[in-house]
Amino acid sequence: MTNTSFLDKIATVLIENYLDNLSNTIVVLPNKRAKIFLIEALKNQVTTNILSPEIISIEDFVQNIAGIRTIDPIELLFEFYEVYLSITDKANQQSFELFANWAKTLLQDFNEIDRYLLEPSHVLSYLKDIEDIKKWGIEVENKTALLEKYIDFWKLLPNYYQSLYTHLLNKGIGYQGLIYREAVNNLNHFSNSVQEKQFVFAGFNALNAAEEKIIQHLIASDQAKIYWDVDQIFLNDSYHDAGLFVRRFKENWKHYKQHPFEWIVNDFSQTKNIQVIGTPKTIGQAKIAGSIIENVINESRSLGTEGRLDKVAVVLGEENLLVPLLYSLPSTVGALNITMGYSSKNNPAQILIAKLFKMHTNALSRNAKNYVLYYKDVLDILTHPLVEPYAKTSALVHTINQNNYTFITHHKLMELNAIPSELFLLLFQKWEKGSIPVLETISKLLQTIKENLSNDNEEEKITKAFVFAIFKVINKLINYYSKHEHIDKIETLYAIYKQVIDLAEVSFEGEPLNGLQIMGVLESRVLDFDTVIVTSMNEGKFPAGKSQNSFIPYDVKRELGLPTFKEKDAIYTYHFYHLLQRAKNIYLLYNTESEGLDAGEKSRFITQLEVEKQNNHTLTHEIYNAVLPETAYQPMVIPKSESVMLRLKEIAEKGFSPSALTSYIRNPIQFYFQKILRISEVEEVEENIALNTLGTIIHETLKVLYEPFIGKFISESDILNCFKQIDAEVLKQFKLVYKEGEIKKGRNLLAFEVAKRNVSNFLKVELESIKNGDAIKIIALEQTFGRTFNHPNLPFPVLIKGNVDRIEERNGVIRIIDYKTGKVEKASVTLKSWNRLTEDIKSDKIIQVLAYAFMYEHDAKGKPIEAGIISFKNLKAGFLPFNFKEDKEVNSIINEEILSNYLEQMVLLLSEILDQNIPFEEKII
Repeated sequence: MTNTSFLDKIATVLIENYLDNLSNTIVVLPNKRAKIFLIEALKNQVTTNILSPEIISIEDFVQNIAGIRTIDPIELLFEFYEVYLSITDKANQQSFELFANWAKTLLQDFNEIDRYLLEPSHVLSYLKDIEDIKKWGIEVENKTALLEKYIDFWKLLPNYYQSLYTHLLNKGIGYQGLIYREAVNNLNHFSNSVQEKQFVFAGFNALNAAEEKIIQHLIASDQAKIYWDVDQIFLNDSYHDAGLFVRRFKENWKHYKQHPFEWIVNDFSQTKNIQVIGTPKTIGQAKIAGSIIENVINESRSLGTEGRLDKVAVVLGEENLLVPLLYSLPSTVGALNITMGYSSKNNPAQILIAKLFKMHTNALSRNAKNYVLYYKDVLDILTHPLVEPYAKTSALVHTINQNNYTFITHHKLMELNAIPSELFLLLFQKWEKGSIPVLETISKLLQTIKENLSNDNEEEKITKAFVFAIFKVINKLINYYSKHEHIDKIETLYAIYKQVIDLAEVSFEGEPLNGLQIMGVLESRVLDFDTVIVTSMNEGKFPAGKSQNSFIPYDVKRELGLPTFKEKDAIYTYHFYHLLQRAKNIYLLYNTESEGLDAGEKSRFITQLEVEKQNNHTLTHEIYNAVLPETAYQPMVIPKSESVMLRLKEIAEKGFSPSALTSYIRNPIQFYFQKILRISEVEEVEENIALNTLGTIIHETLKVLYEPFIGKFISESDILNCFKQIDAEVLKQFKLVYKEGEIKKGRNLLAFEVAKRNVSNFLKVELESIKNGDAIKIIALEQTFGRTFNHPNLPFPVLIKGNVDRIEERNGVIRIIDYKTGKVEKASVTLKSWNRLTEDIKSDKIIQVLAYAFMYEHDAKGKPIEAGIISFKNLKAGFLPFNFKEDKEVNSIINEEILSNYLEQMVLLLSEILDQNIPFEEKII
């Protein structure tokens, strides 16, 4: 039977031993998934039509014995809350969200107590005694009310258990443990009622006490047979965890004192090619899995099997690898079958609903009457992948970003989006009328999103499954809320939603017999594949690690026979080795990163395989890293095409600004992107005022304050009058420049005060100058000047054009001033040598102020010119004029010689920019 799959062997048993009575034969398997594979195995072994036996999962089978309907974890939580309220004093009753924090753990413990058929009052009173012993040293009079409540909680546990058990039993519903306990209680009656039936249990490993009792009872009454699937290597090694449970059953079950143990196989030692591959991060594993599948397809095609993948399984040790894997699969995969649970925490539909809750609850807590929405919350919704392609709100997003809306009233948002889609209206409908209307709105929203998604696209089909999972949770919440009206508050709704969403899971169901199989670890039970790719082979992921989500301590579990992390590890070990048992090609992928959230050392299973390596196994271990090319990074080089030259000519005609020239010096590629390709920065909401915005506000304020004095000499009274206008004018400029942004609080309020202080300090310096006898006449403010520059070394005339902040005449000298919000020192405008002026970015301010002097030279009509900077962070230094050679006597007047030398340098720069043979080459800084 070597290399025959386990289900093929079961099919053979059914045909050889049960063919005459198949209609009365019930096959019980560990999960539902294996049913269709067993039917296929039967089909392959018969040539005539036969009646299929009933094939059922162990959970459904036990449910049938008990005659009780199973309820989902969300419904159970609400039912338990009803019971809790009915037996807890009103003064001590907790809100649902506080209750849920401990109830989920307690329900897990109730479940384990029942599955292992323990006496609940004994276990739960044991826990109370442990807590009493912990507090033993505290005198009665020193016990606080909080401590008393804590001890009372442990005293109440048996009451909680018994009341919930009775409550559920009366309704004919139950959680898994309750159903298992009741099935055992009903076992004799069930066994007598199915005398004509024959049961075949197949492919089990770990069994709880209830399952053991049920199976042994049916075997003892000659109504059942059980077939195990264990390899002799694991069974005969008393230390090997893969055989831990089956060894116990073989030794302890009465049946095996006189009957043979079936089956012990010898498949693991057969020839296997095992490749262990380490790579950084989740995405690295997904990419490698994709390339392995591509190789498998190519190999099978070369063998003439047309790239079939039905004997290939990808087993995800960590569910969040699913989406990266789907994007990494080659297009040649074709058919795909995903069978696994996927946590709602990573579900894109759940993330959207969480963002929706955040936006609306924040709006209600901020100002319920005006319903004020925070822009980030709004944009998070509008740019979500389930909304953005369908809501038609790109114009609205642009408006919010462009106008700096930080907080938007609901009324304003509706105004801004005058023709809203149905999706938009459902997203932004006010949440004011209680929890059920809110949940109904979310339900309609999810339906609308589902209708937007196509069935033709594989990705959208998967997204539909995500949306439908959350849709079911919301509808369950509507159902429970309608029965439990006492918890109807919007404030608690999100907390409850968060509690129940943890219990929800997306279930993917596909066509199991066709194409590549993607599954979780538990879904791989009983199934055999030729090629197996296992991901996330890291400690804490596979096996899952020692999570102790229980009120029952480890030593108590050991004493009472409840499973501990040791047994849970053994379950993982069995699943892992069973995956390898009949496989020929095995790929084990793990994350090599030792830092970060997904970090962890490689799984002990990999080390175990390396240590126990069988003679017939070839095992290789490789690390795949992203390798940088050996050659250094090659700077970007853009040659000047004809269209580039046309664009340069266009810029030369419209005007090169000093900032364009300095951007070229900084990095020619930056100049290429900004000026040639005209790529501008993406518009975003500026929540906190940026330095350039602050600079604009100061510039504009000074322009407005000084505008009345253009062409006039300024007096002391003029400046004093300006002081009175500062507050109103700065506020006005803030609103003009910062638009709808919030300026009345936080860092923006500080920026507002800084702007006022800067303007005030500037006026103080100006007033001091006038008092000291300076005659100041304003010539121009924020005015654009230009001058065409012709030179034989340039291919065409170039217009130098720029916006000058202020030009004044001071004591007969023309002064050209550029305002800088940041700090500028005297050294920044002092030039020691003309050599390499246009190659050093530190000379950018000199290039700028001399450009202004060149542009204004004719307008000065022979009057002496000086050009420089006023730095608002260095106002004490006053006007910082350009001067040449600091070691000589300072002379700030820009004469013909200076301008001539400057233009010579500009020719060098412009001839390089405009030379078709010199490409734009990136500067590596």
